[in-house]
Amino acid sequence: MKKIVLVGYMGSGKTKIGQLLAEKLNLPFQDLDFLIENELQKSVMEIFSDEGEVFFRKKEHEIFKKEIEKDFSYILSTGGGTPCYANNHLYLQNEDVFSVYLKASIPVLIGRLKNEVSNRPLLKNLNDEETFEYIAKHLFDRNYYYSQCKYTIMVDDKSPEEIVAEIESLF
Repeated sequence: MKKIVLVGYMGSGKTKIGQLLAEKLNLPFQDLDFLIENELQKSVMEIFSDEGEVFFRKKEHEIFKKEIEKDFSYILSTGGGTPCYANNHLYLQNEDVFSVYLKASIPVLIGRLKNEVSNRPLLKNLNDEETFEYIAKHLFDRNYYYSQCKYTIMVDDKSPEEIVAEIESLF
C-alpha cells in the first residue's frame, strides 16, 4: 500500500472521501488543514486573517512535505491550494504516492460551498456572481497542478461511497 493523497478544489469532498476511504482500508487519515490548525492553534480563517496567505502557504508546504516524507501508508486530504504552491505538485508524482484529483464542476462546487462561505477565507466577501467567477478562474489557474495527480475522478452526481469504490478500483 502507498500514501493516498486526495487533491481537489474546496468543496470537492476531499475530507469526507478521505475519512470514508481510511475507514474502509483501515488506514490512518489526516487532513492537512487540520494539521496546520493544530500546529498553530488557530483556524485556517484566523491564520489567513492574522498572518496572511503567504505565511499560510509556507506553513502548509512545511507540513505537507513532512507528511509526504513519512514512511508508512495513510490517507491525506490536502487543501484546495496545496498543489499550487512551493512545488508541492511535484510530490504528487512520487513513486510511493497514490494521488487522486477529485474533480467537480463549477455548479456542483457552488452548490456545496454556498452554505459554507463564512468558513472559507477566500470566498467570504463574494456575492454569487463573484463566487462563480472566482471558482472558474481558480479552477482554470489550478488545473495544471491538479492534473499532476496520477488519477482523476469526476465526483459530480456520485455518492461518497461510489467515489470511494472508484478510488479502490484503481489499485
